[in-house]
Order: sequence, then C-alpha cells, then structure tokens
Amino acid sequence: MSPRRVTLVDVATAAGVSRTTASLVLSGRGRELRISRDVEQRVLRAAEELQYRPNIVSVGLRTGTTRTIGFVSDTVATSRLAGDMIKGALEAARERGFMLFIGETEGDAELERLLLQAMHDRQVDGIILASMFTRTIKVPKAVTAAPAVLLNALPKQPTPLPAVLPDEVEAGRRAARVLLDAGHREGIYLIGAGPGLRDVQPEGFAAVERLVGIREALGEAGVEVAGARTCFDWLPEYGLSATQDLLRTVRPRALICFNDRIAMGAYQALDDFGLKVPSDVSVVSFDDHPIASWVRPKLTTVALPHYELGRKAVDVLFTEIERDREDTERVGQVHRVPMPVRSRESVAPSPGAEPLG
Repeated sequence: MSPRRVTLVDVATAAGVSRTTASLVLSGRGRELRISRDVEQRVLRAAEELQYRPNIVSVGLRTGTTRTIGFVSDTVATSRLAGDMIKGALEAARERGFMLFIGETEGDAELERLLLQAMHDRQVDGIILASMFTRTIKVPKAVTAAPAVLLNALPKQPTPLPAVLPDEVEAGRRAARVLLDAGHREGIYLIGAGPGLRDVQPEGFAAVERLVGIREALGEAGVEVAGARTCFDWLPEYGLSATQDLLRTVRPRALICFNDRIAMGAYQALDDFGLKVPSDVSVVSFDDHPIASWVRPKLTTVALPHYELGRKAVDVLFTEIERDREDTERVGQVHRVPMPVRSRESVAPSPGAEPLG
C-alpha cells in the first residue's frame, strides 16, 4: 500500500496555523499579508519535514496554469537525428519549472487529432507541433485551442501561429562561401537538387531554400553553378548514382551536396573514378549527420541546429502564452535559427586561385 500523500492540512496542523495561513506562506504571499516571520518559518519548516509537495491539479484549477507543455511530433521523438530537438525543449521548459508531455503521431492524422485532444484534456499551457523534416503543413484546428508554436514546419494557409525553422537560406549561403573562401570559382556542381529552383524532389522545402542561398552567394561573387544532378531521395545510393553520372561527362572542382547522406554516396563515386577528397575535388554538405564525422576525410557540413530549435520553440511559446490572445488577425512570425558550419577536412584551396576575402 502506497503512503498517503501529505496535504496542506497536514502542514498547517504541524505548524499550528490555519490552512489559509499555510497556503499563503507556501504561495509566497506571507510577507505581503503581514504574516509574522515566526509563523512563516514554522510553516516552511513543517513543509520541509513532511516533504510536502503541492497538488499540481488543484494549483492549476486555482491559477489557470498546469505548468505543462505538450510536444506533438511526427517522428521527432523516435529519430536519432532529431533527439536533440526534444532535449533542447525539455531543458528550456525545465528551467521555467514546466514539464513536457511528448506524443508521437508517426504521420497519422487521426492519431495526431487524438494526441492534441489528450493534451487539451490535461489542460497543458501550450503546445509545440513539430516535424522531423522542414515542410509545410495543414494546421489542425485542435492545435489552436491553446497557445501554440510550429516547429520545423510552416502553415499552408495564413495563421496567427508563429513558426520556428532552421535558417536554410543562410545555410546555403554559408556552404557556398566555404568554397568561395577556398578560392573556388569554377567547376562547382550541385548534387541533390538544382540548378533551377524547380529542380527539386517533391516536398523539397529545405532543398529550395538551400538552393536559393547557394545561388545568391555564388551570384554575389560573380560565380555560376557549373551544373547539377538531382536525386530522387537524399540517400547514399542516390548520391552515388548522381555523382557517377556527373563524372562520366566532367571533372568537377567542387561539389555541394544537399545532405550528408548524399555526400557519402558522392565520396564513393569519386573514389570509383580515382579522385581524392579534397585534393582533387572539394566537398561541402548539410545537416551534420553522424556520418559526417565517420567518413574519411571528415566532411565539412552546415549543421542542423536541433537542440537550439527545441529551445527556441519553448522561448517563442512562452511569448505566446503571455500574449493577448484576442489578437487573432495577426499572421504568425517566422523565427529562423542559424545553422553553423562544421569545418573539417573535405575542402581544400582551389589550385592556382587566390581565396576570396
């Protein structure tokens, strides 16, 4: 049989005061209402000795807050790559004294509806609706019943909900600048998407934004993309076949791969053709997948900031919780989180060229 929970009445009895007095002291209002220091100390000492914990449900009913946040995602919780997204959200919530309830939909719309309803039934103070991959989504009506934030997702229709996204456009610029700073001005090819903005796989939101950034940075330097090979999916086998196809016609000076798994396939293709990274061909990529550190030479990549995304989502959510919710006509702000470059060993100076800068 489990021990009986210590109640506020137990604390009041042990301290020799009324329940109301004990409640006022433990809520931090003792001094405000002129309760003596002696009485305050007796209540606090009794609460500590009895190991009293307030009933969160009753506190929520009284204050209108349960100090909980709902985190509903498609496959973030079960993904090794995006686990840091939840870690960042957990730590940011814990620092504010809040708990995170996590639910996974696996892309099932009905399960998503039920999870959101369960979060509301538990009277969470706010909801983070997260996606594993950056994409546009139809925002469920149920998500707007409490303050909410979209994480790694944008709404297909205008909504007052704010969104937190990785800054993929700036990431594209940074990837291009890595090569420009190494003096590369010719023979830069793209593997995965491009060269045009329509040359992307379906639902290729990140591809389009990365491509925009790459083209902008190269264009500002007066450098043109030499060519590209698209990939049906961003997996090593498609990176391998796309790079093999390119190498049958040209010898590139540098490759920008649209993610690290594509780059892994590109490494294999370059090796098959007797080309070395980076002495023959420099390679830069995106995501900072664990394979970026496993391959040899280690891969220079622009990292997805999963941890920072999770923290930022909680920060933005608390702004929403405090906002005047009558302002329903506004369009939600998009918050972009920087993607840092992880400089490793896969980029070398271009032969015979002076680095820009």
